[in-house]
Amino acid sequence: MQRELALFESFADADRADTAYYASLTPQERVDLLMTLVAAHREAAGEAGRRFERVYRVTDFAGG
Repeated sequence: MQRELALFESFADADRADTAYYASLTPQERVDLLMTLVAAHREAAGEAGRRFERVYRVTDFAGG
């Protein structure tokens, strides 16, 4: 990944540049970026990140 530095006149200009950058990525590049972020999060979480499990609960709503 090549790092790049850019200066913007406003936050709105920076937001537009971010949107344009992510729109220019291929689907595979987006998935690769996501997996890099997930790996970094798991590494930062330590043991808890390696043991991540999906947890959910279905609850009947008896109100009303």
